[in-house]
Amino acid sequence: MNKLSLARSELILGGQRSGKSRRAERLAQGWLAQSTAHRAVLIATGQPWDDEMRERIARHQQDRSERVPGMSTVEEPLELAQAITAHGGAQTLVVVDCLTLWLSNWLMPAETSEKKEAAAQFPRAQAAMLLEAIEGCPGPLVLVGNEIGLGVIPLGREVRAFVDALGWLNQDVAQACERVTLMAAGLPLTLKGSP
Repeated sequence: MNKLSLARSELILGGQRSGKSRRAERLAQGWLAQSTAHRAVLIATGQPWDDEMRERIARHQQDRSERVPGMSTVEEPLELAQAITAHGGAQTLVVVDCLTLWLSNWLMPAETSEKKEAAAQFPRAQAAMLLEAIEGCPGPLVLVGNEIGLGVIPLGREVRAFVDALGWLNQDVAQACERVTLMAAGLPLTLKGSP
């Protein structure tokens, strides 16, 4: 991964601690180094529901600010398509980290009737808007997500439904992206497009 090339759109998949976010950051570093006119923005989808997640988010923010000091951050847990449209531009690289948390925010919301109603709207509206935003983004776009369908079949109905939904989402986003990269042990494997 000495010199990374940038695709118009790239989906980076992998397991936890596989190097997905690090690859996205390296792409942003390369983009920012190409021109002083270039900007990079990270759309973060994680929400601090508990102390561990608050600590994890703070650690990611600190690490990212050290590795990619020129990248700004926008927090958007739900309205991802709108955020891509609002922050994308010909001179702006948009990094979305991550699709898995975004889907979790929609399908496994806090137990309120309002959130459950929002979750029911996900499959029809949100996925279609995301795919349109990917196609319409005028600058480079990097999307990070987890590949969680390689293990055993989960026991619970809700978890099985989530794994299925994430698998379908990953397939749809992979079709919309110019390049798809699978990360394992910090190493990239190009599944679609040129490396």
